[in-house]
Amino acid sequence: MSEHPVVVVHPPQEEGGRRVTVHGESIGVAMNLPDVVEFLRRAGLEFDENEVAVSPLIEWRGGGPSYWGPEPRRP
Repeated sequence: MSEHPVVVVHPPQEEGGRRVTVHGESIGVAMNLPDVVEFLRRAGLEFDENEVAVSPLIEWRGGGPSYWGPEPRRP
């Protein structure tokens, strides 16, 4: 198994949604957990919503799988 997660779900963007990358390549901007599942399916990775939320192959940055809003603005 690799040292780093295969999939990264990046922090929420200002306009909402989270960029998803596989091996460093962007595969889309997910607006919710089902979007992540679909993007991964298209990339040849089969996960269901429960697996996506807990898999060690997926790194959730800037909040877990239940957080989809934009990051709070800092003064």
